[in-house]
Amino acid sequence: MKNWKVSIYLVLTYIAMQIGSIYLGKLLIGYFQSRPGMSEQEAVFNGVAWSLFTVNLIASALFLLFIMPNKKYLKIFTGKKASIGNTILWGFLGFFLAMGGQMLAATIETAMGVEVGSENTAVLSEIARLSPIMLIPMVLFAPFLEEIVFRRVIFGGIFQKTNFWIAAIVSGLIFAVVHNELEHLLMYLMPGLVFSYLYYRTKRLLAPMIAHFLMNGFVAVVQLNIDKIQQLQDMKQAIILFGLH
Repeated sequence: MKNWKVSIYLVLTYIAMQIGSIYLGKLLIGYFQSRPGMSEQEAVFNGVAWSLFTVNLIASALFLLFIMPNKKYLKIFTGKKASIGNTILWGFLGFFLAMGGQMLAATIETAMGVEVGSENTAVLSEIARLSPIMLIPMVLFAPFLEEIVFRRVIFGGIFQKTNFWIAAIVSGLIFAVVHNELEHLLMYLMPGLVFSYLYYRTKRLLAPMIAHFLMNGFVAVVQLNIDKIQQLQDMKQAIILFGLH
């Protein structure tokens, strides 16, 4: 299969996944609402969580089905790929670079009067708190699917026709738009640029995937333990206030 056909199939699958999650979610919410002893919020959260898990699982399987027979599809850069060890190392380094980029973006957004915090992330974390199955699409499936779509399909396709910066910026902007939080454009663009660089630097999608996995995992852990973190901060402030050591 030609590379452009693979790209089209991947994008169509990704779009179908997004649309499918809406309709499947409605069906599953209705199913959970019919179960005795389940509140309205529990039914909605479980319906959303299981629908996202299901469509992400199916999309991941289809992605592999399209890519595996076309090994050359992932080769868009000339030169030798980084070793697996260096790729993993760059993945871990990329996590810190992406987090640093988001911190810088948050500082800029705050200076511009934009309220800190992602509503999408907060909502998904609340769902995961009640329905832990949500953690799988958040932490595993999303980085896998998004890196293939935004880094290989979009960044890779544009890179082959232009250069690194045009490809990285365009793919990063599309990455931000798809997440539907344009007020946090920089918050999504910064890690997008880092992920593109990791792909370009190592010539392996594994590097940005690792960084993306770690980033989503870190954010999920923080969001799920935000109450405990706040308590620790309050205790620290109390210790400082009363001069305890």
